[in-house]
Amino acid sequence: MKRQSNDLGHLLAQLDAGAPLAQRHLWLISLLDWVRGNRRSVEAAVGRMQLFVEAIEKDNAARQRLQDWWNALVGTVDITTLLADFGFAPRTALASEVAERLRYKLLPGSPETIDASELFMLALPYDFDALWLAALDEALLARLLSAMAPAEAPGATRWQRALLDAITYCAGQILSTGFAPELRLRMSEAARDAQPFHALIRDVESVRVEVLHQLRTTDRLDESVQRLRERLDACRAAAATVYSHFEDNGISVGLVFRLRQLRERILRVRELLDCLLSPTPAPTAARLMARLVTVGRERRSLRALLASNSSLLAAKVAERSAETGEHYITRTGAEYRAMVGKAAGGGLVMAFTTLMKFGLAALALSAFWGGFWAGVNYSVSFVLILLLHFTVATKQPAMTAPAMAAKLKDLHSDEAVVSFVDEVTHLVRSQVAAVLGNVLVVFPTVIGITLLIAKGTGQTAISTAQAHHVLESLHLLGPSLLFAAFTGVLLFASSIIAGWAENWFVLHRLDSAVQYNPRITRLLGTARAARWAHFLRENLSGFAANISLGFMLGLVPPIASFFGLGLDVRHVTLSSGQLGAASTALGLPVLHMPQFWWAVATIPLLGALNVSVSFYLAFRLALRAHSVTGVERARVYAALRSRLRRAPLEFFMPARRAA
Repeated sequence: MKRQSNDLGHLLAQLDAGAPLAQRHLWLISLLDWVRGNRRSVEAAVGRMQLFVEAIEKDNAARQRLQDWWNALVGTVDITTLLADFGFAPRTALASEVAERLRYKLLPGSPETIDASELFMLALPYDFDALWLAALDEALLARLLSAMAPAEAPGATRWQRALLDAITYCAGQILSTGFAPELRLRMSEAARDAQPFHALIRDVESVRVEVLHQLRTTDRLDESVQRLRERLDACRAAAATVYSHFEDNGISVGLVFRLRQLRERILRVRELLDCLLSPTPAPTAARLMARLVTVGRERRSLRALLASNSSLLAAKVAERSAETGEHYITRTGAEYRAMVGKAAGGGLVMAFTTLMKFGLAALALSAFWGGFWAGVNYSVSFVLILLLHFTVATKQPAMTAPAMAAKLKDLHSDEAVVSFVDEVTHLVRSQVAAVLGNVLVVFPTVIGITLLIAKGTGQTAISTAQAHHVLESLHLLGPSLLFAAFTGVLLFASSIIAGWAENWFVLHRLDSAVQYNPRITRLLGTARAARWAHFLRENLSGFAANISLGFMLGLVPPIASFFGLGLDVRHVTLSSGQLGAASTALGLPVLHMPQFWWAVATIPLLGALNVSVSFYLAFRLALRAHSVTGVERARVYAALRSRLRRAPLEFFMPARRAA
């Protein structure tokens, strides 16, 4: 206690209202740093604040210096920027807000400022500050206020005027956002007809007049406040109708950001109103400051900003993926056989893709151009598979995972759990069918084609050295499994790109533009333009997924090598084709080589990792996007184990009763 008193005495001795601006603010920062101490005990911080108040009350000279310092502070620092604008983006764009938060994180702040927001973040930078501010009792706050500022003349206080100004500034920002055409045109027709934003400023001014010119009774003030509260609720409800537009017309992260800013400003006005009308202004102001400390912490968080504003886009991507993923889940014998046939067609195309990859390697291009043309090769093959209605097994998990996650929302009974386990068995055997269809066709097809090449040209399709390199690269004890997991990440990333591209296409109504734009209809004709619009709407997501995946498979390894990361890709279908080409080049003696069998053992694990990593990442995203919580995982796991013991073949083949 003696040491704390000595520190406090030193602080009070340094208090100088005539010091330069930066020094006055540094004294405040030092005082609050002394109050919070080691940030371990709220009671201790409150106790130090009580020590400060008692010391000021006992020392008339220190109290006078404090009052002079306080008058200098409130006379130079604009507190309305803290009350009205703190925590909000200075510009209504997500990109500028990201840059602003990076500035707060990376660049130091200066106490030489008249902006109360900047001074607030320097003086109260910790979450602990919100705790001890909220713990200050009314009596202590009244003593602190009396020591700092003598009683004001009757009428509206300086604090009330600052609150009224802050409410006016907030209302102006709400009005400008509500009148922005990007939001106004997306509101519902009923919300636009109601015109809730038009009278907002008038209602704010009505409250201002009643506070500044108070009558003996509060009837008129209560009426104007109630009218303003109802106006704010109407503005918030009108802005919320924009989300319904997003459901059918795509998500804009920038617009979501503006809507969230609008909602938070409306809530801020309500908080300021509560402070303005509170019969105990000091505790209410302390709680507001505590709330602003939390806002200041969130103000620096990039993760919170991106997560909150991209959640709707993630939900939209997951929703679209769930719709697409349903087509990849087979439930009957006929659907299972159809999946095997589509996978076989995909394996046939991938056989030629594999040989083209070896052909590009023979050109000995530079790392970047080799990766680029490999990406072109993969992209063309994947798009061809899409247009032929074939399938590549590894493309399915990122689409089927959201479909499974959506079903988790309804697990409220034992029957629902059993139904979910049924869906899991359908999904697993569909995936097994697709992988087997790819692998069991691509391997013999590559062998057949390379044998024909050898017979026609007199030499093998790839050299012996290349064949040994393939076997070495696919060795089970090498890094292939790590690369296969990394490939699963790329497969997931391609599904995200696909969802974003489709959302962008729908948001900007490009299908309608293709169908009705006069220049396009003159060029293509009305009927053909309509067919193109429908085709693009149905297939753009597939094009984006396949083209992006192809270029990632081709370009990521050389780019990673440039940075010294040593990452590569291992796609189960392509690896199976490469193993077939290596087998032909080495001939029948390959069957006696241990490296060959190590590579064969690697293939199923490559498929498992490609599928499981992609599925896991998409599943986790879908759970967050669909807000799926509280799932009784133990019940689901127990039901899955029971099904595995009772009917393990259902995970690989459709049951006869479903045929």
